[in-house]
Amino acid sequence: MAAPDLERIPIRNVALAQLTPFGPWQLNLSHDRDHHLLLWITRGQGVALLDGVRSGVSLHSAIFVPAHHLMAIDLGRQSFGQAALISKDQGEHWPDQPVHLKIRETGKQAELVTLLDAVNREHTLGDNLLSQSLQSYASLIGIWLQRYQTAAPPDSKKTAARKLMQRYCHRLVHAYGSGESMADHANALNVTPTHLTRVCKSETGHTAASLLTQRLLYAARTELISTPDQSKDIAQRLGFGSSAYFSRFIQVHTGQSPTALRRAAQQPASGS
Repeated sequence: MAAPDLERIPIRNVALAQLTPFGPWQLNLSHDRDHHLLLWITRGQGVALLDGVRSGVSLHSAIFVPAHHLMAIDLGRQSFGQAALISKDQGEHWPDQPVHLKIRETGKQAELVTLLDAVNREHTLGDNLLSQSLQSYASLIGIWLQRYQTAAPPDSKKTAARKLMQRYCHRLVHAYGSGESMADHANALNVTPTHLTRVCKSETGHTAASLLTQRLLYAARTELISTPDQSKDIAQRLGFGSSAYFSRFIQVHTGQSPTALRRAAQQPASGS
């Protein structure tokens, strides 16, 4: 989902809850975004799925997801923190792969909080140098993240299973609306559907078909609440064979019709 104003404002901080105004699905369904995302978790726990790598989220977790990388973050109701939405044009000083760090040192926690607070302060000032100052702070946060990543213990080696997951996640980002089935994606990856399903289940806890369904459902729900387009047009863009099939897909996975979802979006809630 696009972040507002990031074409002219390079970084904007929001409370964690503001990422899900229409429900937890906006964060916990597998999806990608057209901007970078940095999460700083200060209370609660959950599970992160980043390019097919599953890991636990806990207090003082810093999670960075570059634009157009598959992600899903499932956090408990008591979780608290903030999110930095960063323009994808701010790529020079940021990692080019997802990063999940657990910041245990209080001094390092304070450094990150100080930088994020500085971004908030600049937005409050709002003078004619806002864009330039925010660009500088965005670069500093990216550099801080890369420095900490370099100092942290190295991640485990990439296994064949993890490499396959990354390739599948890449396809889900770039070809989820192609109308291809999970078996079609498996064939494109030169593996059998059974093997892809087994690897996905082992690495992520989800089947390959489930990840594809989640990505499609996220796109469908997002378009229904953010565009006035008719269901038939959305269905066509997302590779559904007909608007009737699209409507059944929405009904099965949400319990509501496309029209009902649109109506409910006029009154955001913390539902499914």
